[in-house]
Amino acid sequence: MLHLPKPFILASGSPRRAQLLRQVGLSYQITVAEVDEEYNGREPIAFAKELSYKKARAVALSTDYAILLAADTIVVLENRILGKPRDAAEAATMLADLSGKRHEVITGYTIYDRPSDYAVTDYELTQVWFRDLDRDEIDAYIASGSPFDKAGGYGIQDDFGAVFIKRIEGCYYNVVGLPLAKVYNDLKTYIQHPKIDNE
Repeated sequence: MLHLPKPFILASGSPRRAQLLRQVGLSYQITVAEVDEEYNGREPIAFAKELSYKKARAVALSTDYAILLAADTIVVLENRILGKPRDAAEAATMLADLSGKRHEVITGYTIYDRPSDYAVTDYELTQVWFRDLDRDEIDAYIASGSPFDKAGGYGIQDDFGAVFIKRIEGCYYNVVGLPLAKVYNDLKTYIQHPKIDNE
């Protein structure tokens, strides 16, 4: 089990990320970052990494002594970024567009230390193939309310969205919202950096 030398802050309100950290025995506080998530036209990987850094930095300014983790997950379909659907019509359009196609799920994440302001930013990419979806399935899924807090309008975990997916290539947990093994290993390396006060 990983022992962090400082209080650990998750700069995210995602219940899925919180559950994944609990799964590997990490204790944390939650402080939700308030940043502008409007797509700025950057290449998707760069955009996801930039957002994660902005979230980490925003929360870091409110604490003097901690290690922070922030992340941002985006869905990319044919060079188009799909965010969280704003309403049922947008959710239906997203799911119909994803039907029968391959897309990418990218999570940018930043680990940030206070007070040194030392930070590491990285990403993970997973390819996901959807099976062909029936309109009735899409409508029922939207009626459940599940799509509205998820990039791309679906969740791979613990709801009906799981049966939309034919196969994936890459990290499953990345599609959930956090590339768990990569983040865990990066935290292990990170806390050994000379700038981090481990006393």
